[in-house]
Amino acid sequence: MIRVELARPWLVAHLPRPMRVLSWAPFRPGFTTASRVVWREVKNADLTPELDVEAWYAAEMARWPEAVGMLTSRDIGTYSFAEASVDGVRAACLATVGLSNAESVGRRRPYHTADWGTINTCTVLDAALSEAAQLESLAVAVQARTAAVMALDLRLDTGIATGTGTDCTALACDAGDGKYAGLHTAIGEAVGAATRQAVAAAGADWVVWRDAERARRAAR
Repeated sequence: MIRVELARPWLVAHLPRPMRVLSWAPFRPGFTTASRVVWREVKNADLTPELDVEAWYAAEMARWPEAVGMLTSRDIGTYSFAEASVDGVRAACLATVGLSNAESVGRRRPYHTADWGTINTCTVLDAALSEAAQLESLAVAVQARTAAVMALDLRLDTGIATGTGTDCTALACDAGDGKYAGLHTAIGEAVGAATRQAVAAAGADWVVWRDAERARRAAR
């Protein structure tokens, strides 16, 4: 359902056909028709205070027509991909996970800059949904992402990490008449399973990377 292309500094989720995508991505957010969802890898040093980030990113995205665009400082080569099928309904999720700017929902931490942060996901569903059902499906994907992050048991001074301050989630499907996509449905189960599995795997990889990075710095 998703063809993955890694072409640094880009990670591309090619959709099976033009689909209706719902997200709060920095490029083409909201409901839009797209053929792909792309990640652009950046570092804090790339986004200098004098840079007009929106204009710069729009120019960068010109090479990807009909695309929704996300930004991440996580190494895009660490992406995880998962699929799920429930009662004939299929879902797939592509995810990158960095938790250096993790937050516990409802109690924000003081602002700090951190490379290797952000959780970005693109979940694709083969069911045709109404806009309301797609909103519900996106909420399920966010819930699955949060559950996967909480299972990592990353403790902050504000509580257990539930995500980061810059997460972005995209949900792609065909437009149609489907009205229900909650946790009691096959659609909700498939979306939740694919998204949770992809975020859990990428999150576990980040924890391994974090521990290795701490050890490397301590050995200096």
